[in-house]
Amino acid sequence: MTRTPFFPKFADLPTELAVFPLPGAVLMPGVQLPLNIFEPRYLRMINDVLAADHLLGMIQPQETPGEDETPTPAPLHPVGCAGRITSYSETSDGRIVLVLTGVCRFRVTGELAERAGYRRVAPEWRDFAADLDEPVSGAIAERRPFLVALERYCQVRHVEVPWQDLEQMPDTDLVNLLCAHLPLSPEDKQALIETLETPARAVLMRGLLEMATIADIDVDDQRH
Repeated sequence: MTRTPFFPKFADLPTELAVFPLPGAVLMPGVQLPLNIFEPRYLRMINDVLAADHLLGMIQPQETPGEDETPTPAPLHPVGCAGRITSYSETSDGRIVLVLTGVCRFRVTGELAERAGYRRVAPEWRDFAADLDEPVSGAIAERRPFLVALERYCQVRHVEVPWQDLEQMPDTDLVNLLCAHLPLSPEDKQALIETLETPARAVLMRGLLEMATIADIDVDDQRH
């Protein structure tokens, strides 16, 4: 994915970050994520973000068993990814449609007081400084077996992907794109986003794809 000239430098990343907690949705550096914003608190959040540095954190909430009588916001996973709003439009029915382009992952060091109803965190960027580097080729040790595992997974799950485009992508961009957009479980997506380096993330993803493919084939066999 292209790193735009509007991306911040590492030293300019903020010490406070508005976050959008959304289960099953992760962002990765260089990847674009479309969002449809309609809740009043998140509309206020987007307006505040646009008035500041255009940076917004995507992070998954943790699953909490059961519900009590006075529900509180679910705790956040420890790692998310900040993105920059790179496209923005307002609709006649009061929604905001935007595109968030991933900039850098972060580790949550603490949650701050809410502002106008939306959540904020204190991010630590240091572990993920390499996210702002240009993608490096050759990061997947065995690219062909990786793509074979992906193809089998897509066939079983009936997922359509632009194979010609994927073949030409640098390894890091390829893995990051798949992390964000494959229909993996929220737990699998979180494990991938927390894996620091592309080679290890590619190994983990290949294993997850192969396990999911085998599980689906076994389910189909039992049905027949």
